[in-house]
Amino acid sequence: MSHGHIVVGELFGTAVLILLGGGVCAAVTLKKSKAKDAGWVAISFGWGLAVLAGAYIANGYSGGQLNPAVTLGVAIKSGEWGDVPFYLIGQFAGAIIGAFLVWVAYMGQFQAHLTDPEVVKGAEGDPAGPATDDPKLPGGPVLGVFSTGPEIRNPVQNLLTEIIGTAVLVLFILTQGMTKGLALNGLGILLTALLVVGIGLSLGGPTGYAINPARDLGPRIVHSLLPLPNKGGSDWGYAWIPVVGPLAGAAIAGGLYRLAFT
Repeated sequence: MSHGHIVVGELFGTAVLILLGGGVCAAVTLKKSKAKDAGWVAISFGWGLAVLAGAYIANGYSGGQLNPAVTLGVAIKSGEWGDVPFYLIGQFAGAIIGAFLVWVAYMGQFQAHLTDPEVVKGAEGDPAGPATDDPKLPGGPVLGVFSTGPEIRNPVQNLLTEIIGTAVLVLFILTQGMTKGLALNGLGILLTALLVVGIGLSLGGPTGYAINPARDLGPRIVHSLLPLPNKGGSDWGYAWIPVVGPLAGAAIAGGLYRLAFT
């Protein structure tokens, strides 16, 4: 496939992934949303279906990787690195576009939520509330719509959680080709989407399971730039964990594949 096809496929696929994944987070989080407080099960299934849609859209053009960690794992498995920069360009650009579209789709809900007296009062009582963007402090009241954050802020545990979740995802994807026809008939995408639901339900509780550097960093950049009232900080002090953790997990999965399955 050409480099242009890779960029286009990954851009459109990742944009849809983030639009639907960030969209379910917005639906569950924001006041005046019909899905308010639907809970973690809704978020996990929403992200799984987001993977399903984005990967099928991109599959014919780029293979539908949609994730720098997956791209790294595939490159380690194959030993082919020439296409990696084009995958990354499409993935990060798509993630930024998708996050912006979440804001467009929920613009009224963002405004209502962030100007609600209870939300503003709660944010002001938080040391990371709307008056600060201190990178060492947690994010503001809508950061979770765009990016992940830990329930217990322990960098070692948070990093290990992201490594473990991503290693499971990438090892699953790398071993699909060992099942005859699975990688060719499209069923692999469906099974990967179901696995993302499973990872969310089983391992998503501690950190919100980024398991994808583009999924977290691109929307976090959008959060920092959007003109949202009382939005609070973007938690840049935590931002390295959902980037480094998934890449480390992918490297481990790629190494395990080469060691154990070849």
